Amino acid sequence: MIQSFMKKVQARYYDKLPDRRVKCRLCPTECGIKPGEYGICTLRKNVDGELIAEAYGQLVSLTIDPIEKKPLYHFYPGEPILSTGPNGCNFQCPFCQNWNISQEKAPTEYCSPEKLLSLADQRGSIGVAFTYTEPLVWYEYVYDCAVLLKEKGLKVVLVSNGYINEEPARELFKYVDAVNFDLKSASKEFYKKICKGNLDDVLRTIKIAHEFNILVELTNLLIPGENDSEEDINKLVDIIVGIDSSIPLHISRYFPNYKYSLPATQVSVLQRATEIARRRLAYVYPGNYINNSDTKCPDCGRVWIRRDGYFIELPEEKFEKCPDCGRKVDLVW
Repeated sequence: MIQSFMKKVQARYYDKLPDRRVKCRLCPTECGIKPGEYGICTLRKNVDGELIAEAYGQLVSLTIDPIEKKPLYHFYPGEPILSTGPNGCNFQCPFCQNWNISQEKAPTEYCSPEKLLSLADQRGSIGVAFTYTEPLVWYEYVYDCAVLLKEKGLKVVLVSNGYINEEPARELFKYVDAVNFDLKSASKEFYKKICKGNLDDVLRTIKIAHEFNILVELTNLLIPGENDSEEDINKLVDIIVGIDSSIPLHISRYFPNYKYSLPATQVSVLQRATEIARRRLAYVYPGNYINNSDTKCPDCGRVWIRRDGYFIELPEEKFEKCPDCGRKVDLVW
């Protein structure tokens, strides 16, 4: 199925500098990289003055997931999707829930784009989700796979932190069908201090994806004392309303992991945040918590999709408008 070797692929979006140094221009960090060293993502290496996408095709995981696990609740609900990801990330979040594959070296195996396409087709998947860590720093592989998947009529899904420069984002998003962006906070200071990133760059990426008519959903991990106050939630909602109040928001419980030992988010805090967000957003779902995650009509309250964990109860017939009130259904069936 998969092979164990390293394919040497030159990275896109970088500049050559004096003394065989390079400057990566894929994400806003724009690492200056000396020969023999890696960028912050640990996937892109300076080899004798050329930037090499060293992790090209190197999969840290490959499995069939329900689309709801991404989480995507409004994109082909109930369908399976082949899911994979790289070993690395361009953020350094100390609360990372997948730190053992994003922040540390984990075993990988090679799978060509053609083989990945074949596996998705064979397994009855709607396409491929690039997920688990940060797929945007796996750019060359994701791009090549996305082109092949679209030619075959299969779907391309990203689960991402959204930290990418505008030019590569626009080039890739032509081939993307759905994205869940991790919108970690409405605070610039949170992004700068904790994630080592920039909120404005993430928001630009979300807006570009929305501009491309990609189905966008957002996830916010609710961390006690960091981004879980009512003020935090209201600021987050302000941002989303400024883009599109119909974008689904998943507010998820944090659990202690990696470098964070803070206690898990209290269910009452999650419920309160969900309640606040639902005042102005059409679709809000509590994450890492199975209750209250049905998809309902924002206008009349009719249940369109029932959920119990990953068990999905779909309507007998798919509809474009709510059968009770006629509101447009913000779903891709």
